[in-house]
Amino acid sequence: MKLIPCKLKIFSFIFTCFSILLQTNSFLFAETIKFDSTKWEFKNVEIKKHLGREALLGSAILKDVEFENGIIEVDIAVTGARSYPGIIFRLQSENNYEKFYIRPHRAGLYPDALQYTPVFNKVAGWQLYNGEGFTAGSTIPTNQWFHLKIEISGKQARVFLNNSEKSSLVINDLKHGYSKGSIGLNGPKNGSANFSNFSYQVMNDFKFEAPPEIKKIEEILTDWELSKPFKASKIDIELVSYPRFYQIFSAGWQKVKSEPNGLVDIAKYAKRTKGGPDCAMARTIVRSDKKQLVRLNFGYSDEITVFLNGKKLFYGMSAYKWRDPSFLGIVGLNDAVFLELENGLNEIYFLVKENFGGWGFMAKTDQPLQAPNKNHKKLTKVWETEKVFLTPESVLYDPEHEILYVSSFDNRYKKNATPEEYTGFISKVKLNGEIENLKWITGLHAPCGMGIFNNKLYTVERGNLVEIDIEAGKITNRFPIPDSDFLNDLAIDKDGNIYMTDTRPSSNPDSRIYRFKDGRIKIWLAGEEINWANGLYYYDGKLLVGNSGDGFLKSVDIKTKKVEKITCLGAGIVDGIPVDSEGNYLVSHWEGQTYLISPKGKIVELMDTIGDINCADFEFIKEKNLLLIPTFVGNRVVAYQLN
Repeated sequence: MKLIPCKLKIFSFIFTCFSILLQTNSFLFAETIKFDSTKWEFKNVEIKKHLGREALLGSAILKDVEFENGIIEVDIAVTGARSYPGIIFRLQSENNYEKFYIRPHRAGLYPDALQYTPVFNKVAGWQLYNGEGFTAGSTIPTNQWFHLKIEISGKQARVFLNNSEKSSLVINDLKHGYSKGSIGLNGPKNGSANFSNFSYQVMNDFKFEAPPEIKKIEEILTDWELSKPFKASKIDIELVSYPRFYQIFSAGWQKVKSEPNGLVDIAKYAKRTKGGPDCAMARTIVRSDKKQLVRLNFGYSDEITVFLNGKKLFYGMSAYKWRDPSFLGIVGLNDAVFLELENGLNEIYFLVKENFGGWGFMAKTDQPLQAPNKNHKKLTKVWETEKVFLTPESVLYDPEHEILYVSSFDNRYKKNATPEEYTGFISKVKLNGEIENLKWITGLHAPCGMGIFNNKLYTVERGNLVEIDIEAGKITNRFPIPDSDFLNDLAIDKDGNIYMTDTRPSSNPDSRIYRFKDGRIKIWLAGEEINWANGLYYYDGKLLVGNSGDGFLKSVDIKTKKVEKITCLGAGIVDGIPVDSEGNYLVSHWEGQTYLISPKGKIVELMDTIGDINCADFEFIKEKNLLLIPTFVGNRVVAYQLN
């Protein structure tokens, strides 16, 4: 029988419309997947009869499914015992997916019988995501089948129970965003939860109401840096001190922004390690234009220690069931400490430990604080040497000979080495970065800061001030300082007096600055005001001191010895301190930051190379606007033009 042209046209039209519907995914039939199908990948599963149906106990994922938007449905039967059965969707890997589940044992008692949570790097963050858009109360029948349906579209989803037309939970912000992946079921195998009649349908024509506007929480701290994770067993988080500078430098920091409510979900950025709890460090720098007292409210999961500018302020535990048998450890702005902020930069540092249930924190202040001023365009890299030095600690410019001297500290040194074992040296480097003489002066014991007076080069090493004849290129004298601990930097005033920092431990108040005058060395200044002093620079009748003990750049009047604070730089080793042609201070944190500081203490960050190169005792050539950084562990010198 032949089709007449009219019928052929009608058939063609219907086929075309159906094809369009298929292509737009706006009309697809639900697909029921039986549990004996080979499409499933089972994980600790039992299939048996329950309440007259074939039921699945355990977890199963559909293979070869790329689900983005649509409907997932399943029947569930629970006993009411503690259990967390639910649906997994948009599974990108076994570590990252979206998850909805129920808590039958809390139904009718608490407003979280229904729970949505994202899973990042295997961490289900239910302690971080709670309240509107994440949890809801509900009654859940026991020992009978009831229907669960979830509709998913874009960044939103909604949950329906027992074929109700009204949703029981609306999820306004799926935390994996616009993603897609496999789907499946997740539950226990112990009989407390059973699944039946699983189906799904792909479609894109859902209509969701616009999500509610996110309420802005004033004074939330949004900009953070996160470290790599490490095993919590390596430290005692309650008793731990602020980490050493090497730990800060090598922590693998990455910049992150909090969610609008201030939450930082650490698991988004850090993978849990195997076997036991993990820790991560988090820090943020805030700027205060005056000394002030500010309240910091914060929340965390599961354990935290809080530091301000390297000083411990708080330890707390907020783990599941820690405070009472029904305590969940939900994160909120429920704890508080007072921060005594200094004029300048202040570092707020968290050490956060995770057991399970969500790894994160949030924080806000009760007063507005500013972010640091930054201008990373003022420095332009000009050249860098090859990695030929051995822990370069200091660079010094000799204008008379137009040469750079670079001291190689050499971290292989032995504190009680004999002169034959001294491996430190000083190099001569041309202004274009060419090495003129790598080992111009050898036989030094961990040399650090340097200075020039009357054609003599002076440097400090372990236990000695060393004098070098520049023309002869040899050591001419050593002046012992028997009671010194770690001679670090030196500065020479206009009369040829040499000042040297003895960087004793920050816990030891007996910090010192020595002075070499008329062939004799004496303690010139000591006490807590110059605690853990590092960098030194003589300028306009004063010594500029990098006081790492309290994080301040300070000045000391040469005549009166009066100590004044210029500005706070927060936690870190305050190392290099040259001055530019306009009288501004150029100051470095050994960990990698370089700052431009006005005489009144206003700070602009010029560079942040933490984790890449250290910025030790650097030099600045005013006539050339050339900044020269010894990279310490980087074993090279890098030159930048200051624009």
